[in-house]
Amino acid sequence: MAWDPETTDSQDWAERGLRLAADTTAGTWIVEHVHNFDHTVAALVPPVFPAYARIFHPATTLDDEPVRWAAVAAANGTIAHPVMEWGSIVGSWHTSEQEGLWHDAPVTGSLPARTTRALADILRRFTSTPELCWFAHWEGSGYITPSSNYPRLPMPSRDMILFSGSIDLADIQFGADKQFPGGMSAHLWWPDDHAWCVATDIDLMTTYLGASAECVDTVLADAALEALSATPDQRVTWDSDTINPLPASPSGL
Repeated sequence: MAWDPETTDSQDWAERGLRLAADTTAGTWIVEHVHNFDHTVAALVPPVFPAYARIFHPATTLDDEPVRWAAVAAANGTIAHPVMEWGSIVGSWHTSEQEGLWHDAPVTGSLPARTTRALADILRRFTSTPELCWFAHWEGSGYITPSSNYPRLPMPSRDMILFSGSIDLADIQFGADKQFPGGMSAHLWWPDDHAWCVATDIDLMTTYLGASAECVDTVLADAALEALSATPDQRVTWDSDTINPLPASPSGL
Protein backbone atom coordinates (compact mmCIF):
# COMPACT_ATOMS: atom_id res chain seq x y z
CA MET A 1 0.00 0.00 0.00
CA ALA A 2 1.02 3.65 -0.26
CA TRP A 3 1.43 4.87 3.33
CA ASP A 4 0.49 8.50 3.84
CA PRO A 5 2.05 9.48 7.18
CA GLU A 6 1.22 13.16 6.77
CA THR A 7 -2.47 12.39 7.02
CA THR A 8 -2.44 9.39 9.35
CA ASP A 9 0.21 9.91 12.03
CA SER A 10 -1.97 12.51 13.76
CA GLN A 11 -5.09 10.31 13.80
CA ASP A 12 -6.11 8.12 16.72
CA TRP A 13 -7.31 4.52 16.27
CA ALA A 14 -11.01 5.35 15.74
CA GLU A 15 -10.23 7.91 13.04
CA ARG A 16 -8.07 5.37 11.23
CA GLY A 17 -10.85 2.75 11.26
CA LEU A 18 -9.54 0.28 13.81
CA ARG A 19 -12.34 -1.66 15.52
CA LEU A 20 -12.53 -2.41 19.24
CA ALA A 21 -12.90 -6.18 19.72
CA ALA A 22 -15.90 -7.37 21.73
CA ASP A 23 -14.05 -10.51 22.88
CA THR A 24 -10.44 -11.62 23.15
CA THR A 25 -10.60 -15.21 21.93
CA ALA A 26 -8.48 -14.27 18.90
CA GLY A 27 -5.56 -13.87 21.29
CA THR A 28 -6.10 -17.01 23.38
CA TRP A 29 -3.38 -18.92 21.53
CA ILE A 30 -0.82 -16.30 22.55
CA VAL A 31 -1.86 -16.25 26.21
CA GLU A 32 -1.72 -20.05 26.31
CA HIS A 33 1.82 -20.23 24.93
CA VAL A 34 3.74 -17.25 26.32
CA HIS A 35 5.81 -17.78 29.43
CA ASN A 36 4.91 -16.16 32.69
CA PHE A 37 6.77 -12.87 33.03
CA ASP A 38 10.27 -14.41 33.14
CA HIS A 39 12.04 -11.52 31.36
CA THR A 40 12.67 -13.48 28.16
CA VAL A 41 11.45 -13.08 24.59
CA ALA A 42 9.09 -16.02 25.24
CA ALA A 43 7.18 -13.88 27.75
CA LEU A 44 6.38 -11.42 24.94
CA VAL A 45 6.06 -13.59 21.82
CA PRO A 46 4.84 -17.20 22.03
CA PRO A 47 7.70 -19.70 21.60
CA VAL A 48 6.01 -21.54 18.75
CA PHE A 49 7.77 -20.07 15.73
CA PRO A 50 10.75 -21.38 13.76
CA ALA A 51 12.64 -18.07 13.98
CA TYR A 52 12.76 -14.77 15.86
CA ALA A 53 14.12 -11.28 15.27
CA ARG A 54 14.85 -8.29 17.46
CA ILE A 55 14.02 -4.97 15.80
CA PHE A 56 15.83 -1.95 17.22
CA HIS A 57 13.95 1.32 17.60
CA PRO A 58 16.21 3.94 16.02
CA ALA A 59 17.67 6.91 17.81
CA THR A 60 17.07 10.15 15.90
CA THR A 61 18.97 13.28 14.98
CA LEU A 62 17.72 16.81 15.58
CA ASP A 63 16.22 16.61 12.07
CA ASP A 64 14.40 13.37 12.95
CA GLU A 65 16.69 11.22 10.84
CA PRO A 66 17.07 7.65 12.14
CA VAL A 67 20.34 6.56 13.71
CA ARG A 68 21.19 2.86 14.01
CA TRP A 69 22.36 1.29 17.24
CA ALA A 70 25.31 -0.17 15.33
CA ALA A 71 26.45 3.36 14.42
CA VAL A 72 26.12 4.47 18.03
CA ALA A 73 28.10 1.46 19.23
CA ALA A 74 30.86 2.10 16.68
CA ALA A 75 31.12 5.74 17.72
CA ASN A 76 31.38 4.77 21.39
CA GLY A 77 33.88 1.94 20.93
CA THR A 78 31.34 -0.68 22.01
CA ILE A 79 30.09 -3.78 20.21
CA ALA A 80 26.81 -4.18 18.32
CA HIS A 81 25.34 -7.65 18.86
CA PRO A 82 21.90 -9.29 19.18
CA VAL A 83 21.58 -8.79 22.95
CA MET A 84 23.07 -5.29 23.16
CA GLU A 85 21.31 -2.77 25.39
CA TRP A 86 21.18 0.97 24.78
CA GLY A 87 22.79 1.91 28.10
CA SER A 88 25.63 -0.53 27.47
CA ILE A 89 26.52 0.71 23.99
CA VAL A 90 26.28 4.39 25.02
CA GLY A 91 27.93 3.88 28.40
CA SER A 92 25.02 5.20 30.47
CA TRP A 93 21.23 5.09 30.58
CA HIS A 94 21.20 8.77 31.49
CA THR A 95 23.00 10.28 28.48
CA SER A 96 20.50 12.73 26.97
CA GLU A 97 22.25 13.13 23.58
CA GLN A 98 25.56 12.81 21.76
CA GLU A 99 26.26 15.88 19.67
CA GLY A 100 26.72 15.10 15.99
CA LEU A 101 25.55 11.52 16.48
CA TRP A 102 22.06 11.40 17.99
CA HIS A 103 19.70 13.85 19.67
CA ASP A 104 16.86 11.65 20.91
CA ALA A 105 17.32 8.18 22.34
CA PRO A 106 15.22 5.30 20.95
CA VAL A 107 11.58 5.42 21.95
CA THR A 108 10.67 3.19 24.88
CA GLY A 109 7.46 1.17 24.74
CA SER A 110 6.44 2.11 21.21
CA LEU A 111 7.55 0.99 17.75
CA PRO A 112 7.89 4.23 15.74
CA ALA A 113 5.36 4.56 12.94
CA ARG A 114 8.06 4.84 10.27
CA THR A 115 9.68 1.61 11.47
CA THR A 116 6.30 -0.10 11.74
CA ARG A 117 5.49 0.71 8.13
CA ALA A 118 8.76 -0.81 6.93
CA LEU A 119 8.10 -3.93 8.99
CA ALA A 120 4.45 -4.26 7.95
CA ASP A 121 5.38 -3.99 4.27
CA ILE A 122 7.39 -7.18 4.75
CA LEU A 123 4.96 -9.00 7.01
CA ARG A 124 1.99 -8.54 4.66
CA ARG A 125 3.78 -10.86 2.24
CA PHE A 126 3.95 -13.60 4.86
CA THR A 127 0.31 -13.94 5.85
CA SER A 128 -2.80 -15.19 4.08
CA THR A 129 -4.97 -12.82 6.15
CA PRO A 130 -3.53 -9.30 5.76
CA GLU A 131 -7.04 -7.85 5.84
CA LEU A 132 -7.71 -9.26 9.31
CA CYS A 133 -5.08 -8.57 11.91
CA TRP A 134 -5.30 -8.11 15.67
CA PHE A 135 -3.74 -5.26 17.62
CA ALA A 136 -3.48 -5.21 21.41
CA HIS A 137 -2.51 -2.22 23.55
CA TRP A 138 -1.72 -2.25 27.26
CA GLU A 139 -4.61 -0.66 29.14
CA GLY A 140 -2.28 1.11 31.57
CA SER A 141 -0.27 3.03 28.97
CA GLY A 142 -2.19 6.26 29.42
CA TYR A 143 -2.79 6.49 25.67
CA ILE A 144 -6.20 4.83 25.59
CA THR A 145 -9.34 5.07 27.72
CA PRO A 146 -10.79 1.57 27.56
CA SER A 147 -14.42 0.95 28.31
CA SER A 148 -15.01 -1.28 31.32
CA ASN A 149 -17.54 -3.23 29.21
CA TYR A 150 -14.82 -4.75 27.04
CA PRO A 151 -12.79 -7.80 28.09
CA ARG A 152 -9.03 -7.69 28.51
CA LEU A 153 -6.47 -9.96 26.89
CA PRO A 154 -4.64 -11.30 29.98
CA MET A 155 -1.01 -11.17 28.90
CA PRO A 156 1.55 -11.71 31.70
CA SER A 157 1.49 -8.57 33.91
CA ARG A 158 -0.02 -6.65 30.98
CA ASP A 159 -3.81 -6.75 30.54
CA MET A 160 -4.49 -5.48 27.02
CA ILE A 161 -7.35 -4.05 25.01
CA LEU A 162 -7.85 -5.80 21.68
CA PHE A 163 -8.63 -4.21 18.32
CA SER A 164 -8.98 -5.58 14.79
CA GLY A 165 -8.29 -4.23 11.34
CA SER A 166 -6.18 -4.52 8.23
CA ILE A 167 -2.39 -4.68 8.35
CA ASP A 168 -2.61 -1.25 6.69
CA LEU A 169 -3.39 0.03 10.20
CA ALA A 170 -0.28 -1.46 11.81
CA ASP A 171 1.29 1.99 12.18
CA ILE A 172 -1.53 3.17 14.46
CA GLN A 173 -0.28 5.46 17.21
CA PHE A 174 -2.83 5.25 20.01
CA GLY A 175 -3.59 8.62 21.55
CA ALA A 176 -2.28 10.61 18.59
CA ASP A 177 -4.03 13.82 17.61
CA LYS A 178 -3.33 16.88 15.49
CA GLN A 179 -1.94 18.86 18.41
CA PHE A 180 0.20 15.99 19.77
CA PRO A 181 0.81 13.61 16.84
CA GLY A 182 3.13 11.24 18.70
CA GLY A 183 1.01 8.52 20.31
CA MET A 184 2.03 4.98 21.24
CA SER A 185 2.03 1.90 19.01
CA ALA A 186 0.26 -1.40 19.50
CA HIS A 187 2.10 -3.56 22.02
CA LEU A 188 1.15 -6.84 20.36
CA TRP A 189 -0.08 -7.58 16.84
CA TRP A 190 -0.58 -10.61 14.64
CA PRO A 191 -2.60 -11.80 11.62
CA ASP A 192 -5.64 -14.01 11.96
CA ASP A 193 -3.74 -16.97 10.47
CA HIS A 194 -1.09 -16.77 13.25
CA ALA A 195 1.71 -16.63 10.67
CA TRP A 196 3.74 -14.24 12.82
CA CYS A 197 3.53 -12.18 15.99
CA VAL A 198 5.05 -8.80 16.89
CA ALA A 199 5.55 -7.60 20.48
CA THR A 200 6.71 -4.24 21.86
CA ASP A 201 6.82 -4.19 25.65
CA ILE A 202 6.05 -0.91 27.41
CA ASP A 203 9.50 -0.93 29.08
CA LEU A 204 11.67 -1.79 26.08
CA MET A 205 13.45 0.09 23.29
CA THR A 206 13.23 -2.88 20.94
CA THR A 207 10.49 -4.98 19.35
CA TYR A 208 10.42 -8.75 18.91
CA LEU A 209 9.07 -10.80 16.00
CA GLY A 210 8.30 -14.50 15.81
CA ALA A 211 7.71 -15.88 12.30
CA SER A 212 8.87 -18.36 9.68
CA ALA A 213 12.58 -18.56 8.93
CA GLU A 214 11.99 -17.03 5.49
CA CYS A 215 10.06 -14.12 6.97
CA VAL A 216 12.70 -13.43 9.62
CA ASP A 217 15.50 -13.64 7.04
CA THR A 218 13.66 -11.06 4.93
CA VAL A 219 13.34 -8.73 7.92
CA LEU A 220 17.02 -9.13 8.78
CA ALA A 221 18.03 -8.29 5.21
CA ASP A 222 15.85 -5.20 4.81
CA ALA A 223 17.87 -1.97 4.74
CA ALA A 224 14.98 0.05 6.20
CA LEU A 225 15.17 -1.91 9.45
CA GLU A 226 17.88 -2.57 11.98
CA ALA A 227 17.22 -6.12 13.13
CA LEU A 228 19.20 -9.07 14.45
CA SER A 229 18.34 -12.69 15.18
CA ALA A 230 16.81 -13.54 18.55
CA THR A 231 15.85 -16.66 20.47
CA PRO A 232 12.85 -17.33 22.74
CA ASP A 233 15.08 -17.75 25.81
CA GLN A 234 16.96 -14.49 25.19
CA ARG A 235 16.70 -12.14 28.15
CA VAL A 236 15.23 -8.67 27.65
CA THR A 237 16.31 -6.87 30.82
CA TRP A 238 18.52 -3.75 30.97
CA ASP A 239 21.47 -5.84 32.18
CA SER A 240 21.19 -8.54 29.49
CA ASP A 241 24.22 -7.26 27.56
CA THR A 242 27.14 -9.37 28.80
CA ILE A 243 29.57 -8.24 26.08
CA ASN A 244 29.74 -4.48 26.65
CA PRO A 245 30.54 -2.90 30.04
CA LEU A 246 27.50 -2.80 32.29
CA PRO A 247 26.44 0.75 33.17
CA ALA A 248 24.64 1.79 36.33
CA SER A 249 20.98 0.76 36.52
CA PRO A 250 18.57 3.02 34.58
CA SER A 251 16.60 3.40 37.82
CA GLY A 252 19.70 4.72 39.58
CA LEU A 253 19.42 2.01 42.24
